[in-house]
Amino acid sequence: MPNYLTPGIYVEEVSTGSRSIQGVGTTTAAFVGRAPLADARLHEAVAINGWPQFLKEFTRPDLPGTDLSRAVYGFFLNGGRRCFVINIGDSPRITGGTRRREGLAVLEEVSEVAMVAAPGFSDPGAHDALISHAEKMKDRIAILDSPEDVEDIAQLTRVGLLESPGKPPAAAPEGPAKGLRPRMSDNGFGAFYFPWITVEDPMTGERVNAPPSGHMAGIYARTDVTRGVHKAPANEVVFGAGNLVRHITPDEQAELNSNGVNCIRYFPNRGIRVWGARTVAGGDSEWRYVNVRRLFNFVEESIALGTGWTVFEPNAPTLWGNIHRDVYSFLLRLWRDGALLGRTPEQAFFVQCDEQTNPPEIIDAGQVVTLIGLAPVKPAEFIIFRIGQHAGGAEVEEVKNG
Repeated sequence: MPNYLTPGIYVEEVSTGSRSIQGVGTTTAAFVGRAPLADARLHEAVAINGWPQFLKEFTRPDLPGTDLSRAVYGFFLNGGRRCFVINIGDSPRITGGTRRREGLAVLEEVSEVAMVAAPGFSDPGAHDALISHAEKMKDRIAILDSPEDVEDIAQLTRVGLLESPGKPPAAAPEGPAKGLRPRMSDNGFGAFYFPWITVEDPMTGERVNAPPSGHMAGIYARTDVTRGVHKAPANEVVFGAGNLVRHITPDEQAELNSNGVNCIRYFPNRGIRVWGARTVAGGDSEWRYVNVRRLFNFVEESIALGTGWTVFEPNAPTLWGNIHRDVYSFLLRLWRDGALLGRTPEQAFFVQCDEQTNPPEIIDAGQVVTLIGLAPVKPAEFIIFRIGQHAGGAEVEEVKNG
């Protein structure tokens, strides 16, 4: 307590106990692949803040482009602002050895990443590695490329099989045609896109086919900035796409969409657009939409970082009340931004941290348990207008003045 000896007015600063939870970033991508300059910064997570920086780090003027370079260019062209690049050189796999972190494993040290892709790597092994990485980290989603050449659309609806070491690839149970779809991720940590797009190579100026993952990561970032992470990254123009490797009919998309394959399509007078927003979780899963998965990633990481001050505080009602207040305020802001469904906050979310969630045995174990429930907004995927004949005309009533 200060000593007050001289009569007068004293102004003191006091802590109110309120600690605002700030939302984490969601626009940073990571790309794993082969750089044009094969031996540049091998197996390092290099932060890239623009296309000129990528050129400086990973290319020379006389080198042709690669799937990685085209993806990074497409990322920045479509609204991306910052990404990490892992150059694996001439390695045939995106996963490295066991003695030190290489390839995809390098990104385990980078918490800033919100989405990860390996442009051009479309085999079952690469898909599995990307999904497994996202499931392990729990703060990012894997953006998965389909193969460039797909003979039969039905192949995209069947899960591809991993090859056994030293053995030829096994035939899929459905028949001899191999499956090309990534494995299911029960919690929706992956999104799969088809087909490849035709672009102008930024390094040579030639027209080439490019995997869509880099452009999609840019669209994710663009949508986050303009609308928020709760908005599905779909019905968005793919900047830089001049054509598609394969044009998809509505009937073909009906089959693909229900199997978690997000299509990129051309529409007259509207251009080339992303026309799907599903994860590889399955059609009846609560995690089947990309924006729902990414919203929960955002909320979980924001709360985890924003409540770090609570560790080793006295486990008592004062702490429980402070946690409730901070989390409630954060979710209230999300609801006001349109990220949660409900006309009132009570309909949109709940937070409980009290004697019920923290009985004596939980306190004795050194734990504080907070229950949180969210009602996320989901995309209006099917817009239905029911139109029928109306047996009557418009009735006009004569209005008399006076």
